[in-house]
Amino acid sequence: MQTSFEHPYLSQNEVGNTPLWKLDEQFTGNNLVDVWVKCEWFNPSGSVKDRPSYWMIRDAEDSGRLKRGTKLLDSTSGNTGIALAHFGRKRGHQVAICAPENLSQERVSILRSYKAEIIFTSSLEGDDGARMKAKELAAQYPENYLYLDQYSNPMNWLSHYHGTAIEIWKQSNRTITHFVAGLGTSGTFTGCCRRLVEFNSRISRIAVQPDITLHGLEGIKDYDTAMVPPIFDPSLVDDLCRVSTEEALEMCTLFEKARGIGLGASAGAALAAAVRVARQLSYGSVVAILPDKRRDSTGVR
Repeated sequence: MQTSFEHPYLSQNEVGNTPLWKLDEQFTGNNLVDVWVKCEWFNPSGSVKDRPSYWMIRDAEDSGRLKRGTKLLDSTSGNTGIALAHFGRKRGHQVAICAPENLSQERVSILRSYKAEIIFTSSLEGDDGARMKAKELAAQYPENYLYLDQYSNPMNWLSHYHGTAIEIWKQSNRTITHFVAGLGTSGTFTGCCRRLVEFNSRISRIAVQPDITLHGLEGIKDYDTAMVPPIFDPSLVDDLCRVSTEEALEMCTLFEKARGIGLGASAGAALAAAVRVARQLSYGSVVAILPDKRRDSTGVR
């Protein structure tokens, strides 16, 4: 895998190059610390998951693993499924998604609009149950499905290593001192941190997790109780910031008042963590990944 700034999958300009917004003092109360947010809803299907989804599909095509008539398969709590369905349809592939049966109706509608097959699993088993079902289907029907497995697929973190991290480094004018991102599959955190420490080993890496097992931060996992993704690299974590659903939603409200944009709960959690970090600093530049914003049933972001 190439490590240059110009990876072949970047030349198509299909994903990425999302804006980095600087927030004003009302979020931190400290004009000596900058807080920047990476606005991932500007990706084609509306979330940070466009990056790994596009890379996983391209890799499946280029490696020859994706055969004619085979469906792309993965598990999701929403955004990955939408991204795979978007790029799958665009590139002429059928897509099947395993998802908990309590997946929001808005996301179900969007998936169906892309003609994706949805295989519902028990809501009691959450994302892990959907993941196990996808693995089971791929093993049982290898001629029908190609399981992309975002939790294990190196294209997940590599999409951020070659893309997101470099964008952040350039857009922040190389001033970033602290990086903040939620832990779901961990692809965003792992890929960004691996590249950012190559630019500056002193950059602090803060991982965001929910404060309790039963939470409302869709897309973020509690690694104490959920299956830890194989691509996760714990050595990259300098600090762990646990955020409550209430704190995340409060930050969503504040951001909407300031910017007129309703964030998703996981984005609110990342922003809450970034603000918490910034308020503890006397100087610095904090960058947080905001994975998405709220959608309506038509997919409008």
